[in-house]
Amino acid sequence: MKRIDRYLEEMIEKGASDIHLSTNHQPCFRIDGEMLFLRGTEKFTSEELREILYEFCPERNIQELEETWDTDFSYELPGSGRFRVNIFFDDEGIGCVMRVIPSRVPTFEELNISEGVRSFCFLNKGLVIVTGPTGSGKSTTLAAMVDLINRTRRQHLITIEDPVEFKHRSLGCLVNQREVHVHTKSFSSALRAALREDPDIVLVGEMRDLETMEIAIETAETGHLVFGTLHTNTAATTVDRIIDKFPADRQNQIRTMLADSLKGVIAQTLCKRIGGGRIAACEILVVTPAVAANIREGKTHQIPSLMQTGRSVGMSTFGDDLLSLVKRGIITPEEAYVNAIDKVYLQKKFLEEEINLDLSMSELDDVDEEVANEEESSKSEKARKRLHVNPNDTSALRELILVLATDESPDERNGHEALEYAQKLLDITGQSDALTLVLISAAYAELQHFTEASEWARKALKVAKVNKQKDLSVRVQRYINLYKRSIPLRGEAA
Repeated sequence: MKRIDRYLEEMIEKGASDIHLSTNHQPCFRIDGEMLFLRGTEKFTSEELREILYEFCPERNIQELEETWDTDFSYELPGSGRFRVNIFFDDEGIGCVMRVIPSRVPTFEELNISEGVRSFCFLNKGLVIVTGPTGSGKSTTLAAMVDLINRTRRQHLITIEDPVEFKHRSLGCLVNQREVHVHTKSFSSALRAALREDPDIVLVGEMRDLETMEIAIETAETGHLVFGTLHTNTAATTVDRIIDKFPADRQNQIRTMLADSLKGVIAQTLCKRIGGGRIAACEILVVTPAVAANIREGKTHQIPSLMQTGRSVGMSTFGDDLLSLVKRGIITPEEAYVNAIDKVYLQKKFLEEEINLDLSMSELDDVDEEVANEEESSKSEKARKRLHVNPNDTSALRELILVLATDESPDERNGHEALEYAQKLLDITGQSDALTLVLISAAYAELQHFTEASEWARKALKVAKVNKQKDLSVRVQRYINLYKRSIPLRGEAA
């Protein structure tokens, strides 16, 4: 038994999706989207972790790691499951992330995938793109789509992946799965070769480069059904991302090719379910003649408005799908708000539906005593450690800004740094989050810029009133009165 296996067994037992092993850190699990350290265990030294990882890493990948400083492969734990592995180096030493690949492909019903996505599985030709940030469930959605095709059609399906994740047994379809760096040199070379392998359907795990994108579009144009993935946030920006990959003198040609070949885009993100687990919220673009005309004419900015009116053909925006999940009691309004792209639109819908949205600050309810009692860690350092694990942790950002802008100890306060982190928080939450606006005002007040502090506080007051946050409104009014007297916040729970 390899030493890594005991960590993987514990990972499966805890229901984690990922395990992170990093030099000078304890093992860390991602459970329902949140990072949780395995307390009570020793932190890995670089030498110890290297021995553990090299014990199961294939020789080819060890060579690649030492040449390029990161590598990908898959690992199987007999009787338990398969894992997607990435090993890398950072400023501390060697590290590794392993993601569990379920042995059984989940169904559409289990994933709560809409009928609009199902319809793409019955196309004869064209390009369908599944997009979203890393860890948004793209691979799982594509696996469910391949499984449906495999059970309902009699055709030849080729997948090109890095690495192969879900394994599909040939049912109605003949399924050939090829792994980059194991069965082929690259996505582009495998995709080019696929045209000589009599396929009906081709799945491209990642359209990473210009050449792969171009061949995928050409393959779709020649009468094949092609599925691919990208890392964009919305359906409309997916179209722009593809076009922008090409040189300026070719973009008009690519717009025409995309308008003819693109059939749909599924953009998704994962939200925390009430009661545990996660569920995908999806934005679905179906390329109708009107959408194709916008792509051809370079008017992609008009696509979102077409999606608003295209529900009858299976289209859906993130805002509408998030609202639906809230109304069905699957996710909380707060979780929907955090994951929304257009937060103003979602807040407007919540007001129309009389759904209460609570954006008050909350502390982590599972702060470990080991962290709380670290004598060498200041208040700000504790928040920084959480941001080191997840740079977009809004709770940690708020906590750090609060310390930097309002702490009673002058050693903890730093107005310039508070404002820098507050601007980052603003990028994540937008101007419809009253607490973010309050924290920006507090940072300006620490810098003795009371005019700007008052302006941001008034913005916060307006938003708090719209959101019916009465307690927060009272506090913000108190802060405005302090700013009028040129008094920064000290020891205030902003």
